[in-house]
Amino acid sequence: MAEKKTKYIILVGDGMGDYPIEDLGGKTPLEVANTPNMDRIASCRVGLVKTIPDNMSPGSDVANLSILGYDPEKYHNGRASLEAVSMGIRLKSDDIAFRLNLVSLDFKDNGNILMKSHSAGDISTEEAIPIIETLKEKLTYPGISIFSGVAYRHILVWNKGPFDILTIPPHDVIGQNMRDYLEKREYRAITDIIKRSWDILRNHPVNLKRRESGMNQANSIWLWGQGRAPRLPKFYDLYGLHGGTISAVDLIKGIGISAGLRPIHVEGATGYIDTNYKGKAEAALKSLDELDFIFLHVEAPDEAGHSGELELKITAIERFDREVVGTVLEGLEKFEDYRIMVISDHLTPLSLKTHTDELTPFAWATSAALKKNRRTSRFSEDSAKKSGIIHDPGHTLIRSFLTDSP
Repeated sequence: MAEKKTKYIILVGDGMGDYPIEDLGGKTPLEVANTPNMDRIASCRVGLVKTIPDNMSPGSDVANLSILGYDPEKYHNGRASLEAVSMGIRLKSDDIAFRLNLVSLDFKDNGNILMKSHSAGDISTEEAIPIIETLKEKLTYPGISIFSGVAYRHILVWNKGPFDILTIPPHDVIGQNMRDYLEKREYRAITDIIKRSWDILRNHPVNLKRRESGMNQANSIWLWGQGRAPRLPKFYDLYGLHGGTISAVDLIKGIGISAGLRPIHVEGATGYIDTNYKGKAEAALKSLDELDFIFLHVEAPDEAGHSGELELKITAIERFDREVVGTVLEGLEKFEDYRIMVISDHLTPLSLKTHTDELTPFAWATSAALKKNRRTSRFSEDSAKKSGIIHDPGHTLIRSFLTDSP
């Protein structure tokens, strides 16, 4: 008789976690959102996990390495290098990869320079590509190459470039004055390149059209998240599972590729609120016919958190629950045995518009537990805290998910 094969799937709602909000009666978006499918999973096991080690920046790179079972303190080597891997960029040992954001800066008459939008007003890929092509042609500097990505997210590779230098994630400083950072001598290696982009982009045809339409312009690049070529042990070697990743975000794809997980393309996956939620879920179920493990990531709640839009974040959470979690739960019934996890990789509080390093909620269940469990629960920050279950350090969570009983 053939051995029963367990299927495993982790569903990440990026940045779903939040703080209590006065306008919601002291509740969080997760607590007010209609999430029956995540609640069903939470009725089996719910808890908190420390995905961000102490003294590390609360980025999605660190958090998702933790979720996949890689100790960030051991394996994290910079965010941009992971994104470069996803884009097929081969990094030499002396290359430093930087994330190149297209951003909107607000140049004030008094000399202040405010970070208006970390995404150039959610610029589309179609608009971004001609801008990047112009930068490739005109933003010349020894040892530097620029590569086109998706929407506002692109890559600059700098041979023998600076690694131990402060760079600032633009989504961490929305509305803040960046003049001092741009003027400090110790950051000049980075900020001089940023400043060179201003004249190139000021009257770019794409920006002229966006200006006429009253939209934010991609009037600057922003360099951050530098890293060297990643070195991760293969996921199969650690856990004996053949797997794949589904995400619109190059960072997650890059982590997966570096770990030996298959990148699975989904048409219409955008990384925004309009992403193809159900298409991702259907692709995951189809892939599980062949693979043992799927890591499915949805960026939309995080983008809503960065923009500070409450209703948008609730909508993103509800669509994630209905179209991703619900679709997956229904489709998993064709398998005899499975395990499913839902998790917020980190908090992205609307009040801060950026990531934080607090403990974040997760829930997981087995097929057997889901069939016999009739309890009700909530997938929320508060229910996770009340459970008393904490995984610290965060990279230990996956071993529990793969082997423990709920």
